[in-house]
Order: sequence, then structure tokens, then C-alpha cells
Amino acid sequence: QVQLVESGGGLVQAGGRLRLSCAASGSIASINVMGWYRQAPGKQRELVAYIPTGGTPTYEDSVKGRFTISRDNAKNTVYLQMNSLKPENTAVYYCNAAIVVTGYHYGMIYWGKGTLVTVSS
Repeated sequence: QVQLVESGGGLVQAGGRLRLSCAASGSIASINVMGWYRQAPGKQRELVAYIPTGGTPTYEDSVKGRFTISRDNAKNTVYLQMNSLKPENTAVYYCNAAIVVTGYHYGMIYWGKGTLVTVSS
């Protein structure tokens, strides 16, 4: 019923930039929080940033000042602008969102399949 599809990953040199996008589609009544997580090889998935509807974004400490999360509510899309990338930012980046499906009164968490970001030194 609901899909999240990420795009924008790729290979970039240290110091470079990438912009990730994640579009939600399906029978969507409303979207509350949208966010980005990442999972580096051999590590657990961790929160990168999230943004509530009409609220203030929150960032993981190591990305503050370098990454910016934003969303286009009309397009059900969340973005992650990543600047000054470092090799340690290499990971699969996952989008997630708290979505209320049409006809339901409660939200559920949905995940995208991820997009790989590789930062070379």
C-alpha cells in the first residue's frame, strides 16, 4: 500500500556532496515524521536526521553543520543534502516515515530499501 523509494546515492570523493531523495507513494492519508538512517558495513543502523511535519529538524551530532534534511509535503518527499562528505559517511542510507494509511486512524513506520553512499579518500 505504501512505498518509500530512495535515490541519489553514489560514489563521491571526500569533501564532495550528494543529495538523497525519498519519495513516499501509495494510499497515504498523512505523514508525520520523515527521517534518514544509515548502516555502515559491520555496524548497526543509526539515525542521521529526522524532521517532523512543521517541526524542527534533528541531527546526529557528527553530521550537524554538514547535512541538511528537508521535505516537500506536497510531493511526500524528504531530502538529505550531504556536504563535506567524509569516508566514514560511507553507508547504505535508508529513508523512513511515520505514515497514516487512508482509512486508518494510526500511523505505521515504513522503510525504503536504501541507497548506497560511498565516499572515497
